[in-house]
Amino acid sequence: MPRPRKIDVEAALEAALGVFWRKGYEGTSYADLVAATGAERPALYAAFGNKEALFLQALKRYGSNYGSYVWEALGQPTSRQVAAQVLEGAAELSTRFPDRTGCLGLNGALAGSDDAEPARQALIAWRAEGETALIKRFEKAKAEGDLPVDAEPATLAAYLLAVAHGIAVQAKAGFSHEVLLKVVQQALHTWPTGTAT
Repeated sequence: MPRPRKIDVEAALEAALGVFWRKGYEGTSYADLVAATGAERPALYAAFGNKEALFLQALKRYGSNYGSYVWEALGQPTSRQVAAQVLEGAAELSTRFPDRTGCLGLNGALAGSDDAEPARQALIAWRAEGETALIKRFEKAKAEGDLPVDAEPATLAAYLLAVAHGIAVQAKAGFSHEVLLKVVQQALHTWPTGTAT
């Protein structure tokens, strides 16, 4: 039996990421992955393993290459600037590519069969990391007086992610970048400020 041809792993992973982003985990077939990467099925299996393993690698790449705006926002000097960078980043990324609008993390996990449960759990854990980081950042902002004393960092983090996720869903539904930026500005009008701001 001939050995599978070697493939460009980075290019194949980027192509697979695009398919998962567009169709979600459940909606992506191995045939879709073969077509997108241009690799033969045995070569894909040899390079990545099964569909779930490939998806997990694509999710890691998405987080580091596309979703890093959340982590970068944590360094902003005020909680409002953190919120603005997160929401503006969500609007920009969700509309950057006309062929894959929305968010891989949401597109991949909104619905799925029991077979897709490991991928869904990986996406939940991935989003929870960002939420935990935002909570810690908002706790710091509260301690510094940037947020009011009655502010609830966990609620603010949940609110911010709910708006960011809504932005991604609306982008998938065809909302333009300009409209989504107006949504960002509307959401920021409600952001609480403390005595130090």
